[in-house]
Amino acid sequence: LNDVSNLREAGAAITSAGGAFHAGLVYSPGRTGETDMLVEQARKLPELGASRVLIHDPSGSLEPHRADELVVALGEASGLPVGLYCQGAAGNTLAAALEGLGLGSGVNTEALWLASDLVDEHIGDEPVSPLAPRIGVRAAQHRLPAGLVAALDVHLRANAAGDRMEDVLDELQRIRGEAGWPPLAAPIGQILASQALLHVLSATRYVTVVDELRALLEGWYGTPPGPVDPTVRRAVGLLSDGVAEEPPLDLDHLRSEAAGLAASEEELLLLALFGEEAEPLLRSIRSRGRRDHPEGAGVERAETERIRELIRIVQESGIAEVTIEEGETRLTVRRTDEPSEAVAAAAAAAAAAAGTVLEPPLPEPATNDLIRVEAPMVGTFYRAPSPGAEPFVDVGDAVEPGQTLCILEAMKLMNEVKAEHEALVRRVCVENEQAVEYGTLLFELEPLNGRLLDAL
Repeated sequence: LNDVSNLREAGAAITSAGGAFHAGLVYSPGRTGETDMLVEQARKLPELGASRVLIHDPSGSLEPHRADELVVALGEASGLPVGLYCQGAAGNTLAAALEGLGLGSGVNTEALWLASDLVDEHIGDEPVSPLAPRIGVRAAQHRLPAGLVAALDVHLRANAAGDRMEDVLDELQRIRGEAGWPPLAAPIGQILASQALLHVLSATRYVTVVDELRALLEGWYGTPPGPVDPTVRRAVGLLSDGVAEEPPLDLDHLRSEAAGLAASEEELLLLALFGEEAEPLLRSIRSRGRRDHPEGAGVERAETERIRELIRIVQESGIAEVTIEEGETRLTVRRTDEPSEAVAAAAAAAAAAAGTVLEPPLPEPATNDLIRVEAPMVGTFYRAPSPGAEPFVDVGDAVEPGQTLCILEAMKLMNEVKAEHEALVRRVCVENEQAVEYGTLLFELEPLNGRLLDAL
């Protein structure tokens, strides 16, 4: 919120430990007097023990001439060195700023292209998903962080409301003004965006309020740059009894409770900050290397999947034989007329270590291939509609098109993932309440022999 009083305790802890305290401020346009407020906050930083001021531009909206004025003003007000961290939808913010200041980069563009070709040769043309033009253009038009616009786009499309993006962005700016014009750096941007989604998708305002927005309006995140709309503050206050104040955390008690889960002070801090949300991550870390645990069997599972992929390639390509040598391991996959891919897959890992020749069957009809159900967004995976309830589906269940398989929760919205085919659930690939990325494999479904359910 650019309220440097929030940094007092953190700054004291850093300086008492002999560290360098670099204090951050966020440039987030939209409100008149934004620069003056940043300068006023920077003036308070030396008394907090800060050794440097860092200004962050998450939306790429800081023009070169304004960057020059702001950096000079922050330095004069604080008497401290000033650093600038830029982001932009096109990835050229820093270059544009240097060019605007008359400071050429001196980069040899011919050598740069040669270097980019070398990088592409080894890691591919698209190591990361490109930013869609509809995202980049709207982020620049509304002067918002591109990542925030991309997240909104995913959620709207998941709710069959992709055409409502402009409405959500306008509502986001309206809520921001009502909340006192807080900067849109994480997590504030996500909080306001979640509320904007609720307003647009429900066609109502402030009937449902996310807990984090209520905490923001009640001052739990600090003091926003501008005044909070009194009508909105009153409306939100009427919906609840307020945000309960949490008692001070007893680290000694937490340390004893986290025995076997947190192996370092850093991991203990994760539990202190995020509680139960950090536990799945720490359990995953602890299980690495344990062969009797599903997470610890990752290497064997990955090797088996790799061999399955080789078998599939041989079946579908018409190639008679493929041999792969890696270190002391040699694996040969050869086409024969004998059946049973299942037998070959079961013996795959042992065969790879011994150098055994595997003989897969001839390809079966494509309708027998497993259907991969992947996560359409980043979120938290839930197998059931509520804690303690029966899961939507289990291994062996038959599902129909449109039947709910699971829920992905993100930005306080519950998004149902539904089956698109008539099939049997053959595998549930992630644990309940596990965080998943876009494209994570959630389920494997087997079509019912290519026939409709009512034809069986």
